[in-house]
Amino acid sequence: MEKCNLCPRRCGASRAAGGTGYCGAAAEIRCARIALHFWEEPCISGESGSGTVFFSYCTMRCVFCQNHDISTCGKGYDITVGQLAEEMLRLQGEGANNINLVTPTHYVPQIIKALDIAKLKGLTIPIVYNTSGYERVETLKMLDGYIDIYMPDLKYYDNKYAQKYSNAPNYFEYASKAIEEMVRQTGRPVFDERGIMQRGTLVRHLMLPGLMLDSKRVMDYLRNTYGNEIYISLMCQYTPLSHVSKYPELNRKIDMKKYDALVDYCYSHGMGQVYIQTEESAAESFIPAFEGEMKISGGRKNG
Repeated sequence: MEKCNLCPRRCGASRAAGGTGYCGAAAEIRCARIALHFWEEPCISGESGSGTVFFSYCTMRCVFCQNHDISTCGKGYDITVGQLAEEMLRLQGEGANNINLVTPTHYVPQIIKALDIAKLKGLTIPIVYNTSGYERVETLKMLDGYIDIYMPDLKYYDNKYAQKYSNAPNYFEYASKAIEEMVRQTGRPVFDERGIMQRGTLVRHLMLPGLMLDSKRVMDYLRNTYGNEIYISLMCQYTPLSHVSKYPELNRKIDMKKYDALVDYCYSHGMGQVYIQTEESAAESFIPAFEGEMKISGGRKNG
């Protein structure tokens, strides 16, 4: 927090002194939603739901972000490390399959402290690290032994798209090395008798309009590098919101025929461990409402 270098930007912000990083975050933990979530992959949400913590702010600047209000605008509540630990325990008590930390990179030191507290008080369910993939290996190594399931995005293969649409220089180099470290930590996927993942890495890829070739290259890379060591989630849920209007090539839903062709491409190349979505997933109704979903005592609201 004195000179922040948690993410690839290494902006050096003095967050402990009240400064904010490129991500927008100060030293305080800010969350927008802490609740059971039922719209993750079946092996994560199951029937009981995933105990999801949506952290405010983000190290990326995706122009199409569906969570723009929290990732860029910082909507949410400030909470303490102790409160975060208590919320994890509450979610476990409500039957959550796991604790799902969404966009957590800029709060890794605080998360580690909260997990130490929660585990001492009886937290036993798997911990999911749900990330954009824009990570430093050095930061991930801090989490070795704390995270059971890594769920990174691999958004782009070609860095020109990462720069244009996410302002994330050298995205693929960072994300590919990060995924390598994640797989090293978790090993091959492990599921319980209900089909709920207990350990492993599940890589997500959101298909974007006009980027079919890039999506194929992402799939090729994952297949050639990891084979059956990971699971993949191939998503068609892209939903263009108002703030993407400056990018007309993205201001439309994806062509489902092309998505189906990409699914066929995966299967024809022997990729059997792939979750797919239906067209109905591409709707604003699947975007969580970041209001009234927190039971934190003393959380300070912003926005």
